[in-house]
Amino acid sequence: MAKVAREMVEKSGVSVDQLVELLVRNAAAEFTTFYYYTILRANLIGLEGETLKEIAEVARIEDRNHFEALVPRIYELGGELPRDMKQFHDKSACPPAYLPANPRDVKEILKVLVEAERCAVRQYTEICNLTAGKDHRTYELAAAILHEEVEHESWFSEFLGEGPSGHFMRRGETSPFVSKFFK
Repeated sequence: MAKVAREMVEKSGVSVDQLVELLVRNAAAEFTTFYYYTILRANLIGLEGETLKEIAEVARIEDRNHFEALVPRIYELGGELPRDMKQFHDKSACPPAYLPANPRDVKEILKVLVEAERCAVRQYTEICNLTAGKDHRTYELAAAILHEEVEHESWFSEFLGEGPSGHFMRRGETSPFVSKFFK
C-alpha cells in the first residue's frame, strides 16, 4: 500500500473506503464483462454478426485492460480483490452481460453490449465526480477509462441506428487513453 497516497486522498475529503469499494466493484465489472464479451463475440456470426465482431473484440480487450489498470490503484489505496471469484463476480458494479435467449439475434446482442457500456459510463462518471480536484491519480485513471467506455457505447449505439456519434473505430491501437497506466 502507498501510505502517503492513501493519506493524501483522505486529507482531500474523499472517503478512501468508499472509493476503494467503487474501484473494486468496477474492476469486477471489467473482469466479468471481458468474460461475457468473449461469449457474445463468439456468437456474432453470419453477415450481420461478422461486421460487429472486430468492434466487440476491441471493447473486450480494452475492458481487460481497464481491469489491469484498476488493480494497482486498488492496492495502492489499501484495498484488495476478493479471494473468491464468485464473490468478485457478484460484486460487479454492472449487471452481467449475458448472451440473450436467442444467440442468433444480433440486434439483441447489440442491446446487451450497449447497455453494458452505458453502465460503465455511469460508473466511471461517478468515480470522476467523487475524485475531481481531490484524488488526481484516481481521477485521471477513471477519466481515461471513461473516454474508452464512451467510445464503446457510441460504436454499438450506431449499429442500433440511434444516430451518428462522430466516433470512429480505432485501427491497430487498443486502450489509447488507458495504455499510459501500463508504462
